[in-house]
Amino acid sequence: MADFMNILKQAQEMQGRFAKIQEELQQLTITGSAGGGMVVADVSGTGQLKKIRLDPSVVNPADIEMLEDLVTVAVSDAQQKAQAAAQEQMGKITGGLNLPFKLPFG
Repeated sequence: MADFMNILKQAQEMQGRFAKIQEELQQLTITGSAGGGMVVADVSGTGQLKKIRLDPSVVNPADIEMLEDLVTVAVSDAQQKAQAAAQEQMGKITGGLNLPFKLPFG
């Protein structure tokens, strides 16, 4: 019974560390870009979009599709960087255990 209680305690401690990391990831700002920095996207460490910045030269009413593509690439770039940051943080908790961890947007 003592082993079960010890395992339960360790699980609760790990859950607390996971919650702390999630909170820390929410506070991060990770930047992705496209078009040589003409479109920049900021996301949190959990991948939530915070801000989009557009260079005025990419705002062309005659070519909205290009702008849409650049925004998509910039957001995707930022989210991939956030995924890598989250995996790095989770690796610190799991002590190098190869546990799968995927953010919901990835």
